[in-house]
Amino acid sequence: MTTTPASHEVSLGMPQLPAPAYPAEVRARLEADAREVIARYPDSRSALLPLLHLVQSEEGHVTRTGMQFCADVLQLTTAEVTAVATFYTMYRRKPGGDYQVGVCTNTLCAVMGGDAIFSALQEHLGVGNGETTEDGKVTLEHIECNAACDFAPVLMVNWEFFDNQTVESAKRLVDELRAGATVEPTRGAPLCTYKETARILAGFPDAREGAVEAGGSGGPASLIGLRLAKGESPQPRVVHPRGQDAGPTRDTAHQSSPGEHLSSHDAPQETSASDPAHPAGPAAEEGE
Repeated sequence: MTTTPASHEVSLGMPQLPAPAYPAEVRARLEADAREVIARYPDSRSALLPLLHLVQSEEGHVTRTGMQFCADVLQLTTAEVTAVATFYTMYRRKPGGDYQVGVCTNTLCAVMGGDAIFSALQEHLGVGNGETTEDGKVTLEHIECNAACDFAPVLMVNWEFFDNQTVESAKRLVDELRAGATVEPTRGAPLCTYKETARILAGFPDAREGAVEAGGSGGPASLIGLRLAKGESPQPRVVHPRGQDAGPTRDTAHQSSPGEHLSSHDAPQETSASDPAHPAGPAAEEGE
């Protein structure tokens, strides 16, 4: 059996030309960065994901040149590198805009307005899914859930959150991005370009002054569960059958001492307490 050299891929039985090389000064700079990344891992091939972000930060997408570079410094085949680069959607395979605007169209965001926002932005920008505006500023795409359902519908620009969006606010957002205005995410770090974001994802610190301290985190909607668990919000009231005496409520059945946090595990009641007319006794064993 013969093997194909890493620099010589085969497609449909026809050999392809080797990927063009980076200019000497660019390769020297990337090699220095790559050595820093690789040193973080006990196995060099574990550095492939951040190195793909590194080469993406150079050209704005993962090129054949970038994949060849990763293969060279990690001593992998280009087939191994390509398999990873084509699997993860955070790696672009073609040029894109300075700002990647992702509209969540998963179920909750969709029904809360995500589908309407995505359709409106396609018409407003004159692009389809995965396409870039003529000025090279904005690439529009629909994205999968980013675990921010409590702020639906959500947009992400270069992976920074823009919560509780509407059609009009989304239009204003992309217009400001195209105009070069300063745009602040709802929470998280300040916005930067796609190339800058890719370098940060490669594991290099954000060099912008104050970037780490700026921004916020999830708001009240993200903390409701925690506050309920601590008893910082009223406990759910017990609903009794119509016409019957309500009896003691959850709050009076368990009086908390000063400073004590109520939770669903404090003074648990029998399940039958929610329906006194139909108390549930122990489950009868088979044969009784």
